[in-house]
Amino acid sequence: MEGRPLEESELVEQAKRGDTVAYETLVHTYQGIAFRTAYLLTGQAVDAEDAAQEAFVKAFRALGRFRPGAPFRPWLLQIVANEARNRRRSAGRRATLALRLAEGPSGDAAPSPEARLVAAERREALLAAIGVLREEDQQVIACRYFLDLSEEETARTLGWRRGTVKSRLSRALARLRETLGEEVRDA
Repeated sequence: MEGRPLEESELVEQAKRGDTVAYETLVHTYQGIAFRTAYLLTGQAVDAEDAAQEAFVKAFRALGRFRPGAPFRPWLLQIVANEARNRRRSAGRRATLALRLAEGPSGDAAPSPEARLVAAERREALLAAIGVLREEDQQVIACRYFLDLSEEETARTLGWRRGTVKSRLSRALARLRETLGEEVRDA
């Protein structure tokens, strides 16, 4: 049917055949989450931009190895995560993970200045507590709660088994509770 948006699988197949417009559509679709994923793993906007861009190039070159019918997003995010981790390691830094994601408008009434201040203080305390956790803990928390990835997507992104994601997330949240010294609700 002419005029309808192409499905992801159709775009991938067209991109495999060299259709750069189809791949460009995939890039536009996933550039936001690719950047956020890289940012959460590198902690630096410049490194995240470079990692995401390089991951898109590597993904394009690897399209021939992409399994038909598989979901594209987790496959791409695994490439992004690998590139981000490689950049972080090669730079020799173990920077604190800065997890400041832009919040979109909620549609609710604007919170009072006091409520915004309390929310900002809580967010800062949470980010600081996450920042002192081990890198693996930061990664699994970031994927599940900041990027809102499913367990399966988190497993693919981080290159872990699904059971590993569950157990590491459980231990990471326990350590986060200890660090915060208060109850953190499992989502």
